[in-house]
Amino acid sequence: MENVLERYERHAHIGQLVEDGDESQGNWSLQCFKLTGKVEVLERNLRNFVGQDLDPLNLRELQSLEHQLDTAIKRIRTKKSQVMNESISDLQKKAKQLQEQNGTLTKKIKEKGKAVAELPQCVPETLGQTCPLELQPQHRLVPSLTLGENLEAAAALQEVDEARAVGGTTTLIPPWMLHHFTR
Repeated sequence: MENVLERYERHAHIGQLVEDGDESQGNWSLQCFKLTGKVEVLERNLRNFVGQDLDPLNLRELQSLEHQLDTAIKRIRTKKSQVMNESISDLQKKAKQLQEQNGTLTKKIKEKGKAVAELPQCVPETLGQTCPLELQPQHRLVPSLTLGENLEAAAALQEVDEARAVGGTTTLIPPWMLHHFTR
């Protein structure tokens, strides 16, 4: 009995689908006709919006078209203003962040400048005193990009080192001036 009922339901359901298919076929052709009409109206409106085919329009239709165009222009200008304001606020935020970053970097530079100024100044080999490496002048540690200067500086440093080793005397002339006398 259950099998008979199941077959009946299946056949009844298939029969409804066939009937719905016939109705929908007629419905589809009606919808196609309506959609074709809508497409033609939209294409005509589009041509009117770009300024074509305005001759067959009467005064009321032209005024309606003008009103639609005015409304569209207002929306465009509003959107443009909104985008520009957002862009300006983003740029102002970035500028503020850069100013804050600049301020912190300026503070760091001032702090390092104060720290360097607070270090005791040391002139090497003046009155027999020697300076620790971190207090010696930094001109030896900074390389030059010019090849000729590097060779001259290396020769001058070598002469100064030789003069220190040979002489063993203390002088009041700073080492950076010694290479002028050895030439």
